[in-house]
Amino acid sequence: MRIDAHQHFWLMAARRGEWPPPDLGPIHRDFLPPDLLPLLLEAGVDGTVLVQTLCTEADTDFMLDLAARHSFIRGVVGWTDLKAPDAPQRVRGLAARPKLKGLRPMVQAEASDWLDDAAIDPAASAMAEMGLSFDALVLPRHLPSLLRFARRHPALSIVIDHAAKPEIASGGTPGWAEDMGALAALPNVWCKLSGLLTEAGERTGIDDIRPYVRRLIALFGTDRLIWGSDWPVLRLAGDYPGWLDMCRRLIPAEAHPAVFGGNAATFYRLD
Repeated sequence: MRIDAHQHFWLMAARRGEWPPPDLGPIHRDFLPPDLLPLLLEAGVDGTVLVQTLCTEADTDFMLDLAARHSFIRGVVGWTDLKAPDAPQRVRGLAARPKLKGLRPMVQAEASDWLDDAAIDPAASAMAEMGLSFDALVLPRHLPSLLRFARRHPALSIVIDHAAKPEIASGGTPGWAEDMGALAALPNVWCKLSGLLTEAGERTGIDDIRPYVRRLIALFGTDRLIWGSDWPVLRLAGDYPGWLDMCRRLIPAEAHPAVFGGNAATFYRLD
């Protein structure tokens, strides 16, 4: 089973004042299942994990409704305010929703120490209790606080989205590899092989991406590395078959079943 563990759908009518801006023409429009399904069929991808893009529970409802109507959406990563006083109750309510597999706060827009706030801990504990995973949408500057968060919650399954977005376009982020290594030493932390092309600027060739993928394999192995397209954001830097082919060339053939499907099924507890 081949799984795309990171893709998005959205309606521009729900995104007034939100990203993406009009100057990002390739993605400044509605994206819905009929737009992605032909690409999945062509690539031989059996299912996806649909990930939030707005900090609203209405967006989570929108995704869960799509998942109920489109069987290729195997799981949903939604959103709720994890620092709200009633966050544990909200988490437990969402965990009862079919196909809801995890939650994602958009930490990349927050201060570097956002995850150090103890206000998030009751919700994180409730997520672990209910078997939900935590998608860490972070930048390299958040990695030290993510490490402290992951250590506080060893029972919570955490995946680092887009390998924390190293600054490939400028030659890399100092300290990124060391901080990722500290996180990889924790067995509850996984990493997504996704989003790298959009951080690469003009450096989108396979030889530009190869050092980062090699480092991720060295740190996480091929049993905690999960492939995702980050479509349609991917359209800013490449295309679906090109990114999939590049990753298949960079990952050892014997690890393809795990990285391109099995690991996602395990991490997100997909049917």
